[in-house]
Amino acid sequence: MPKYMIVATYNAEGMKGVLREGGSERRKMIADMAKNLGGELESFYYAFGAHDVYSVVDLPDNVTAAAMGSHITAGGMVRCEITVLVTPEEMDKAARTKMFYRPPGD
Repeated sequence: MPKYMIVATYNAEGMKGVLREGGSERRKMIADMAKNLGGELESFYYAFGAHDVYSVVDLPDNVTAAAMGSHITAGGMVRCEITVLVTPEEMDKAARTKMFYRPPGD
């Protein structure tokens, strides 16, 4: 199943909600959301800095990941970025894929 990294940044109201409900409640909500979409939450961490949450989820496909990210952002309390993660084995396969490419201007 494909893996996705979700990087989330709360606005002030969203962070107030985290402080009120607790951090583990947000992790449970994301785990339940992933499970209901046919996936699984692998990891969930809060962080200092530009972003507040880093999580990795297994989801069935890109459409499901897009739906999850869109619904989270539409809630208005958090902005999220989703990155498709590629395993080392998938990168090996990509490296062996034959194709022709010409850089611009060459």
